[in-house]
Amino acid sequence: MKGVQERTLGILELLAKHSEGLELVAIANALNIPRSAVHRLLSDLVISGYVRQIREHGDYLLTTKLISIGLSFLSNSGVVDIAQPLLNRLAKTSGELVRLSIVDGDWLTWVARAQGARQGLRYDPDMGTNARFSCSSTGWAWLSTLSDKEAIAKVKKQGLGKVRDYGPNAPQSIAQLLPMIQATRKRGFSMTEETYAHGLNAISAPVRLAEQPAIGILTIAGPHFRLTAKRMKDLGPELMACGSQLAASSGSSPYFNQLMRSDNSHDGIGRKLIYME
Repeated sequence: MKGVQERTLGILELLAKHSEGLELVAIANALNIPRSAVHRLLSDLVISGYVRQIREHGDYLLTTKLISIGLSFLSNSGVVDIAQPLLNRLAKTSGELVRLSIVDGDWLTWVARAQGARQGLRYDPDMGTNARFSCSSTGWAWLSTLSDKEAIAKVKKQGLGKVRDYGPNAPQSIAQLLPMIQATRKRGFSMTEETYAHGLNAISAPVRLAEQPAIGILTIAGPHFRLTAKRMKDLGPELMACGSQLAASSGSSPYFNQLMRSDNSHDGIGRKLIYME
């Protein structure tokens, strides 16, 4: 049976996916938790300020308290301060969206961006979402820094992204994905064409010092009719150059420093990593 902490986190994660709110019954059914237990946990979350209830409907919503905590952490970590000037420069050069993601263990979440497109179609997804390793350019770039065995283990743990949920070219098997990872490793950056979303292409490059574990992934993403295969190849060297600059300046971030110390004390799949998409 799930403990109180696990149930509480489950409620927070579920409400994060439903900005319109959910009724107590819906929460209980979705998480397979008794309604009485859900009511007690929601009451505690309301008192602590993480959840509020819409009186007229009875639905429960997340407050901005979790967002505030996350933004406070990022502000104190120094990650965005270091990366933002590079993101801005790369966005201006490419004319497309440039993103930064951080990974801790098995999670990779987009946390910073710079928009280069000033007119026409713009790709500008929600921040704070997690990337699917098997079909995102971020994922391919990350997996390319690992051995094939480690990469396969990561993908199997998270699961393959289905075509119905992502892009029409999303790999549907390890056999399809592995050559993409190997090609990324050889090229130095990933190139995806409508694997993560319809009409979206992207390139990503790992951020790393020499042969040390990667501490980041930089990504350029945009509409496929602008960010063509030729355009992605042309932007690849600039993307990798920005990644190298970010790696060289990472020592001034307390978070990056802590991460690198953690990397030096872990091996293989268990090590902690940071990436950017």
